[in-house]
Amino acid sequence: MTTPSFGLTGLAVMGQNLARNIARKGIPIAVHNRTVETTHRFVEEFGHEGSFVPCDDYAALAAALRPPRSIMLMVKAGPPVDAVIEGLKPHLSPGDLLIDGGNSFFKDTERRAELLHAEGFLYIGTGVSGGEEGALNGPAIMPGGKPEAYQRVAPILETISAHVDGAPCCAYIGAGGAGHYVKMVHNGIEYADMQLIAEAYDLLKNAVGLGNDEIGAAFTAWNEGELSSYLIEITSLIFRTRDPETGGYLVDSVLDRAGQKGTGKWTSDSALELGVPATAITEAVFARYLSALKSARVEASRSLVGPASPWGGSTTDWVDAVRDALYASKVVAYAQGFELMKVADTEYGWRLNPGDLAKIWRGGCIIRARFLNRIMQAYADKPDLPNLLLAPYFREIITHTQANWRRVVSAAVQAGVPVPAFSAALAYYDGYRRDRLPANLIQAQRDHFGAHTYERVDREGVFHSAWG
Repeated sequence: MTTPSFGLTGLAVMGQNLARNIARKGIPIAVHNRTVETTHRFVEEFGHEGSFVPCDDYAALAAALRPPRSIMLMVKAGPPVDAVIEGLKPHLSPGDLLIDGGNSFFKDTERRAELLHAEGFLYIGTGVSGGEEGALNGPAIMPGGKPEAYQRVAPILETISAHVDGAPCCAYIGAGGAGHYVKMVHNGIEYADMQLIAEAYDLLKNAVGLGNDEIGAAFTAWNEGELSSYLIEITSLIFRTRDPETGGYLVDSVLDRAGQKGTGKWTSDSALELGVPATAITEAVFARYLSALKSARVEASRSLVGPASPWGGSTTDWVDAVRDALYASKVVAYAQGFELMKVADTEYGWRLNPGDLAKIWRGGCIIRARFLNRIMQAYADKPDLPNLLLAPYFREIITHTQANWRRVVSAAVQAGVPVPAFSAALAYYDGYRRDRLPANLIQAQRDHFGAHTYERVDREGVFHSAWG
């Protein structure tokens, strides 16, 4: 058996499936887990899939690899990553490479890279998207760090990634924490996408009055058109799934409290720090916080009043209108995510290529969608595109869908159905297309109570006035 040069530590589901993916491609790999029993159980169960070398501790993992070593860390973000790095370092040699494949915060990645580079090691912060299925069959991979570090493992990462039109869904993102930043924004867009889909479901169920079969059929039809995506596809499957315990629809037995691991919040934090109005993403994060207030909401439902009247008119027309509102809002969410990455790129000097990011996300990842091809083309046509909404294709989508978008948001308010992401996306669009906003009054107020000064529209300079 060929001595491997690539190892992986952290054999939870994602780590196991990535290791299996690598081995299935004919690449020998050394594997390790903090719990020794997990390592041996993994090799016993999946050893027939390829060449695995089980390792009981960090010393054995390093010894099993021929230099220069490349070791991928698939552990929980935060202190566990630092602990694994400290455990491995005594057994490594200068020039060895560590790859963090978890959802680490990008500033932690930059800190770790700086410290490790000073000690003679290489480090890559690598976003991996696609869940356990993607890890096994081909994820989207977003590596960031020194170019020479990526080049060493590029053949492996590009081989195991998803492929669309023959191209790998993996490419060098940029220096430092660029890979983890892009993965973070990917997850922020994912939050928005999921919230928008949930709002469409809420409207179809509680305003239009459809049952789960009809809602599932609507999502199935949508997945055959412009909205085709992984999330729309799995949503259609969810509405077909029965609960083996009750016989009813399983989705109706799921508690309406959405969890989160923090990447959506990080995206919102970054948007606030950089001054980017990523409103649809941030409202999606807030919606999960509101869902967590289950007992408070149950209590409030007994005393707070509001409208609860279903929509009248043609069901087919309303289903089409909700589809248009979902599509338009989705375009805005992606536009905000790409705008955030553009501003971050300017701030941190990563030299991101937005067209490459769209290309990577076309396959393997959670937000893979048909219209990512259109995003890729938009940046190919105009690399310095200020905002996706200004690309001809997406401008036409908004022109075509906005009447129904406005109709749905207005009707949702009248019916008392909350649509925070739909309405935030629409408000962003209306604000972005205005050449003058009421911020002049806000600045006048600031100057009145705090002498914060203001600029004028008719001449250069900074002014302060005595108001009233």
